[in-house]
Amino acid sequence: MNIVFDFGAVLFTWQPAELVRRHFPHLTPTAQAAEDLARSLFHHEDWQGFDRGDHALDEAVARIAARLSLPGDALHDLLAPIGERLAPIDATVALLARLRERRDAAGDLRLYYLSNMPAPYARVLEQRHEFIGWFDGGIFSGDVQLAKPQAEIYRLLESRHGLEPARTVFIDDMQANVEAARGLGWQAIHCTQPERLGAQLQALLPQWMPAMGMAGSRR
Repeated sequence: MNIVFDFGAVLFTWQPAELVRRHFPHLTPTAQAAEDLARSLFHHEDWQGFDRGDHALDEAVARIAARLSLPGDALHDLLAPIGERLAPIDATVALLARLRERRDAAGDLRLYYLSNMPAPYARVLEQRHEFIGWFDGGIFSGDVQLAKPQAEIYRLLESRHGLEPARTVFIDDMQANVEAARGLGWQAIHCTQPERLGAQLQALLPQWMPAMGMAGSRR
């Protein structure tokens, strides 16, 4: 069995509305205003091209600043250190540790990641977090010029690591990415509450999870 993790909002915290609220408080007087600005910033080709590695951070900053009439220096200060600001989600790291123990003991499980992540942030995470070395492999979007929910990035992970779709479970916080995986024959979990992910895995794979004591992972 293969279990494939997304990173943002699954393994690492990702709160874009809170991020823009802290950096542009005068533009985000309400929670809705913060949500709207975050959506305009991150759900656009200006950002997504950086995510895929099609252009560098400086170009992304220039494009976004011009489009949204934001000060370039402040925008750079928001975006440049995101890799350092992404904090591990304790519940998911604990789950990953238990899955790693199962893999090492039984040899019937493999762990991978598939993350939309600009290459500069990916390098920071690899340097800062030892548990990324627990994975058997994975793909960051910024390294391959592809991004979820493009089918090609899922197929690339399959081909690199010999994954059988029916024996692969994908975990992501974005419904579109989950549906893309299912459309390719993968099993998938839409993770909106990382503290419940262990229970979701147990429900999907009851023959695998009881031996790991996952029933007690609910909060």
